[in-house]
Amino acid sequence: MSHHLPSIGLGTWNMGERRSSFVAEVDAILHALRVGYRLIDTAELYADGACEQVVGAALKAFGHNMRDRITVVSKVLPSNASRRQTVAACKRSLDRLGLEQLDVYLLHWQGRHPYAQTIEAFLELQDAGLIKRWGVSNFDADDLADWLAVEKQMGIAPDKGCLTNQVYYSLMARGPEFDLLPAMQARDMPLMAYTPLGSGELASHPELAALARPMGLTAAQLALAWTVRSGRVCAIPKSVTLARITENFAAVDRRLTAQELDAIDRIFAPPRGKQPLAVI
Repeated sequence: MSHHLPSIGLGTWNMGERRSSFVAEVDAILHALRVGYRLIDTAELYADGACEQVVGAALKAFGHNMRDRITVVSKVLPSNASRRQTVAACKRSLDRLGLEQLDVYLLHWQGRHPYAQTIEAFLELQDAGLIKRWGVSNFDADDLADWLAVEKQMGIAPDKGCLTNQVYYSLMARGPEFDLLPAMQARDMPLMAYTPLGSGELASHPELAALARPMGLTAAQLALAWTVRSGRVCAIPKSVTLARITENFAAVDRRLTAQELDAIDRIFAPPRGKQPLAVI
């Protein structure tokens, strides 16, 4: 797997919460895979692991022969991020997903366990063939620098260490553009943007919709096209609505002009200084 992630993936937060929604959620993920999504993001946190079971059922239905074309991302809880517990948590995730290997395994956010312990576990999992790559989530610029410093002390080459940092990044949360995104771009590290449509607000934002309409886009599509505009961001909008999943996928191929980007900046101002990392 290269340094670079696809421009769009499917988020699955809130899936797996109700047994009655299982079939519809599996169908939604399956639809995304058939449309062309090649990255699915989940976590042990989501519905206490039930979300991973939904993802696993969809991957199984999509077909084993397609597995190597799909990037499956999951995350370990900070409370499980000791060396021993990370390995055990990963095995539980793989079991629920019905997979032999995760493509990317992330530390969901920082906790009390030293980074070195979590990284040792990631190396162990990698050596055992249980994960391909690892990364972090909800790390601000200084936190990411601390993590990378530990990797360096441990003798891990930059191109073998942290693959990505998954954070909340959208038109409603542009803080990462000030320092985090530039720092990641300098290292050729893609950013994964969760909740790129806000918590749904951007899909119904009147000014954004008015701007999008003459472009032949919906507000949600324009927000997504904006999120991935640099070619260094992978947006992972979550949806179980089949039409929305298709619509979202189509958005990321739309290149925005300088004038269109300026018009967006007038509605959603870029950051003028350091902002604390927004977390949902």
